[in-house]
Amino acid sequence: MNRKVAAFLGRHNFNHHQDIDSVIEALLFDMDEGLCGRPSGEDMIKTYINPPSRTAAEKNVIVIDAGGTNFRSCLVTFDSNGNPSIDFLEKTKMPGIEREFSKKEFFDKIAENLEHLKDKSSDIGFCFSYAVEMQEDGDGILINFSKEVKAPEVEGCRIGKELEKALKSHGWKNKLHISLLNDTVSALLAGAADPDEGMRYSSYVGFILGTGMNAAYIQKADPAYKDLKTQIINCEAGKFDKVARSDFDISLDSKSEKPGVGIMEKLCSGAYMGPVSYEAVTLAGREGLFSDALSKKLSGLDSLTQIEMDSFLHAPYATKSKLGAIMAECAEKEDYDVLFQLLDALVERCARMAAAILAACVIKSGAGRTADEPVCILCNGTSFFKTYKVKQRVLGYLEEALVKERGLHFDVISRENDITLGTAIGGLIS
Repeated sequence: MNRKVAAFLGRHNFNHHQDIDSVIEALLFDMDEGLCGRPSGEDMIKTYINPPSRTAAEKNVIVIDAGGTNFRSCLVTFDSNGNPSIDFLEKTKMPGIEREFSKKEFFDKIAENLEHLKDKSSDIGFCFSYAVEMQEDGDGILINFSKEVKAPEVEGCRIGKELEKALKSHGWKNKLHISLLNDTVSALLAGAADPDEGMRYSSYVGFILGTGMNAAYIQKADPAYKDLKTQIINCEAGKFDKVARSDFDISLDSKSEKPGVGIMEKLCSGAYMGPVSYEAVTLAGREGLFSDALSKKLSGLDSLTQIEMDSFLHAPYATKSKLGAIMAECAEKEDYDVLFQLLDALVERCARMAAAILAACVIKSGAGRTADEPVCILCNGTSFFKTYKVKQRVLGYLEEALVKERGLHFDVISRENDITLGTAIGGLIS
């Protein structure tokens, strides 16, 4: 690493070569605490469901996907062979992103977004990608929003019940069965429903690294966890807080909608990677890490998104990107290396944290002990698949942490329309 970059990162407590095993052990401790009902960073939310043993057939279900940025809805129909088809797909913005919504406004907006699906099915699978305390009837009570969604009155509400009330007030006639799922649970269910031909898996993990970050796995019944039956557990891994933070992270957290909440997510996910890059780059500019002209220019940046920082990493000498244009205007040769290594350090940390979360889930599953029946990890999210070298690094670190060090085996897969398919399956689990 460039010495100036190493000194700058060290001075501000940023360890981008964080030891992955130490993070895995801290995660496993936190997961145990949560499962035992003791205070933990991760919520370790029971879902009371497992992947179904049979494929859905000759059924349809309304699917809602309320993500970190977008709100999607459609109708999924399974034919007699269980093959799904998607119709009436619409996408709009997630309520509460641009301004604060009251509880009534929030659910009324969702009802408006679903007008095109009115009474097309009695079953609704609702992928709600936030911390929810699941109920045995398939509903869930919102613990808190993340990803900068602003609708505080919704916290503490039964999401399915409130949605049903809003839909009835908008003229829906059918008696509704609404099942709430986290997106990681939907990802896990999609992986279980659509394995590669000829493959047999010992367990399943769902992982999201996009606007937000989270994971789910199947926890086996264990006397250590009183009355816990084998079921999918939504970890809310983005809330893990037993991890070192740099000055950049602390500064970003203080400016966020909810300081002190979602610590791991704020280190790595797409909603925050751009802003934390902004904190690092502008501070580097103020401290003269670059040539004089560039230091002045970068210290005055107004913002930086994940797309903008990632565009520079993929093509540092391209001039169409925000940073590329600035560099072409006033950077010296060494400046390119300094900025690249500074931004790449953030990506490197992201990959290490993601690998640690996935490794902890595989270990907790108790599966993957033979190479012929690995744990299936279904990954979803543009930050995982498109951010500079994240996927390659995660796979490499998993190979080291799981296969070489612990003799555990895994297989990372992806599926088209995975969240939609998994949510549809979840919506039909009674």
